[in-house]
Amino acid sequence: MKKILITGGAGFIGQNLATHLVKQGFDIGILDNFSKQVHEHDQLPEFLAKNTTLFKGDIRDRTLVKEALQGVTDIVHFAAETGTGQSMYEIEKYFSVNVQGTATLLDILQSNEYADTLSSITVASSRSLYGEGLYTCAQHGKHYPIGRSDQDIKERFFDFKCPHCNEILTSEPTPENATLNPLSFYAVTKLTQEKMILLAAKSLGINGFALRYQNVYGPGQSLKNPYTGILAVFSTLARQNLRLNIFEDGLESRDFVYIDDVVEATVRCIDFEGKYIGSINIGSGEAESVISIAQKIKAFYHSESEIHISGDYRKGDIRHNRADISLLKKVLNVSPKISLDQGIQHFLNWAHEEPIYQMAYNQSIQELKNKNLFITAKKDS
Repeated sequence: MKKILITGGAGFIGQNLATHLVKQGFDIGILDNFSKQVHEHDQLPEFLAKNTTLFKGDIRDRTLVKEALQGVTDIVHFAAETGTGQSMYEIEKYFSVNVQGTATLLDILQSNEYADTLSSITVASSRSLYGEGLYTCAQHGKHYPIGRSDQDIKERFFDFKCPHCNEILTSEPTPENATLNPLSFYAVTKLTQEKMILLAAKSLGINGFALRYQNVYGPGQSLKNPYTGILAVFSTLARQNLRLNIFEDGLESRDFVYIDDVVEATVRCIDFEGKYIGSINIGSGEAESVISIAQKIKAFYHSESEIHISGDYRKGDIRHNRADISLLKKVLNVSPKISLDQGIQHFLNWAHEEPIYQMAYNQSIQELKNKNLFITAKKDS
């Protein structure tokens, strides 16, 4: 029988994965420190508490990690600090948890003690590795923009122009072999994690998967963590009829992928019967604008919230992202099943029954402003 360790397993994706695997009859261990930024409670839900083994503590705790790894056949490594904006001013914290924590895990695995049992390791990577991702010009082909200038942002110009003909570039689905250009310290740590995990898998002779998750969402997502994502932030604000501040021009877009599709892809890595070491995009392959998301949420709740397109900008944010999911279909035989409209309905129905948490959203924005990481657009004359 497989014995699976999920680091960061008390988080949103981790709990959903653990629940699925327990129902399949696997022996599941969860290692998590129950960070207050992410977790409302410091314990697992009743079902997981009864059916998994909990190792409560930090991924950097060598003694605890060694204990958790005993007899493990497969590892899913979710333990990490998350949040693009926050990583820009809590740099040491992000590198300590994400990089040093992964180093501790891999250092222990390099001993012969685990050579006979371990068959795979899967890490939660991120689409943030791509930075702005792939764009094309009708005349001059592919481009990988390196980022936007502060001056352009202040003047409310948010798109990219071809450096050769000055035409507006078109965003395209970004494949795994794209040029990587992390634009936040969070992204740098995820890139480092990914490279570490894949190198270790090769060294250990086991399967290694770096899953480049896009914007994962669904019921159970944190409604108190301001770094969770716009669905959680906007739904919390809309339920209170508070203003929805839309950054840039609202046309920036994201690839939203529903939690069930993410779990399916991750399980396929654990069950994979062949040999594989590499990165795979986990997304829907579709993109939705931020303004469209805000409008859907406002309509669902019949909210009186004002949708305010401010032109503001958080440094480290990207313009568009959409995953090329060809490899997801080819290697893992997974095609996303839940459309965005279906998924948003599931999420908002769930969120509607949850308490309204006091999300420290405004505080998170103020922290960015204090660190000169937030650009307020010039007002229209």
